[in-house]
Amino acid sequence: MKPTFDDLKGKIAVITGGAGIIGSCLAESLAALGIKTIILDRDEDKAIQTAERIQAISSTYCTGLKADVLNKLSLENALISIHEKAGKIDILINAAGGNSPTATTKAEFADSGSANSMLESFYGLELEGFRKVFELNFMGTIVPTMVFSKDMVESGHGVILNISSMNSFRPLTRIPAYSAAKASINNFTQWLAVHFAKTGVRVNAIAPGFFLTEQNRFLLRDEKSGELSDRGRKILDATPTGKFGVPEDLSGTVAWLLSDISSFVTGVIVPVDGGFSAYSGV
Repeated sequence: MKPTFDDLKGKIAVITGGAGIIGSCLAESLAALGIKTIILDRDEDKAIQTAERIQAISSTYCTGLKADVLNKLSLENALISIHEKAGKIDILINAAGGNSPTATTKAEFADSGSANSMLESFYGLELEGFRKVFELNFMGTIVPTMVFSKDMVESGHGVILNISSMNSFRPLTRIPAYSAAKASINNFTQWLAVHFAKTGVRVNAIAPGFFLTEQNRFLLRDEKSGELSDRGRKILDATPTGKFGVPEDLSGTVAWLLSDISSFVTGVIVPVDGGFSAYSGV
C-alpha cells in the first residue's frame, strides 16, 4: 500500500488557540489536506478572520468560533455549534498555550546577595502569573479534551494531538511555570493514550523546539533593536541547525500523527527541534 494522507479528507478537526501563530499555520495545513477545520479562540473576530482566510485559499470548509479553553461551558456551547455546522469531531489539536513575563524570573540563577537580587529569582515570581500560565497550558489541554473527545470515543475512532515543548524534557532557566505545565502535558498524553487505547482513539503530542512566537519574543529578541538577546544566541548555539523553527516545520509531523499511516502510534511525544534534544554542546 502506498502511503498517502487521503484518509484525512473530509475529517473534522478542532484546533484550540487556532488563531495564534502555530494554531493558524496548522489549521492552514489541515485545510490543504481536505480536513474541515474549526478554529477556536478567545478572540472571536480573529478566529473568524483566520478561518475566512484559510477557506478562501484552500476551498476547504473552515470556520471560527469563540471559546475559552478554561471554561467548560464555553467549550460545550462551541461543541453544539460544531455539531450544527459541521458534524461529529474526528480530530482535536490542543494548541492553546503560552508563557507570560509574570511567570518568568529576571535572573537565570539565584544568589544569596541583596534583597533585589533575590526578587529577580524564584522568590520574585508572581503566584497569580504562575498559576495562569500553568492553567492555560495544562488545564487548557485537559478541559477541551474532556469536552471534544466524547465524539471520538463514541464513534470508535479519532486522534488527539497535544502541543508540548522541548522545555518538558529539559526545563529552561527563567520559565518554571511553562516548563512544568508542558511536562504535565507529556504525562497526561501518555496516561490518556493508555486510557483510550481500547476505544480506537489515539493520543500523541509534538514537542516543538524554539519557534519565535508572540509569547516568547520578549525572551529571544531585544525589544528595541530586534537583535537576538543573549538568551536567543544561547539557544541557536545549542540548536545544530542554527535557526529558529517556523510554524510550517510542524506540518509534516502533524499530518503523519493524524493520519492512519501512524495507526500504531499512540502515547508518544515527538520532538520537532532542529536537533536541540540530540546535541550535547560538544
